[in-house]
Amino acid sequence: MRTAPTVTPAILEALYEEALCLTEAARAEFSMTRTTHTPLRAVRNAGGPAAVSDKRTSERMALSCEALRTTTRLMHAMAWLLNFRAYFNGELDAFQLRRFGRLPAAQPASSAEELAALSAPARAVVEASCIFYARLARLDRAFYRDEETASPTLEHLHSRIGRAFAAG
Repeated sequence: MRTAPTVTPAILEALYEEALCLTEAARAEFSMTRTTHTPLRAVRNAGGPAAVSDKRTSERMALSCEALRTTTRLMHAMAWLLNFRAYFNGELDAFQLRRFGRLPAAQPASSAEELAALSAPARAVVEASCIFYARLARLDRAFYRDEETASPTLEHLHSRIGRAFAAG
């Protein structure tokens, strides 16, 4: 398997450090206290004690959903980076990397209402994680593009399978 010029061990290490920083920022932003299970900072001020509890509940739900999406996105990114790190260190061969090293497709985007319920720092972490994931997705596509286009036999098999399923 050839590596694309944009994927090198040095770039992967820099991305790994960035992923660690983003993961720590997400942990800090979305952490909950143990006693009250209320977010430390991430939910916007709901207007004080007179705020409607339904609004507070929807804000907590939005926070929980975004926390799960963001941490999942970052864990997929970390796994991708660790797979490539192992490949460049000789701990995975090309077959193993092809089989287990692909970056999963991005998750559906958050709704504007969900993002609006978050504090500005929480939104910043969510947006930074989305941008980071998109960068990794571009690298993933670039890394595998050479291999996929280099194999006409594989393309032929894909087209045969596609025709077989289309026929019925």
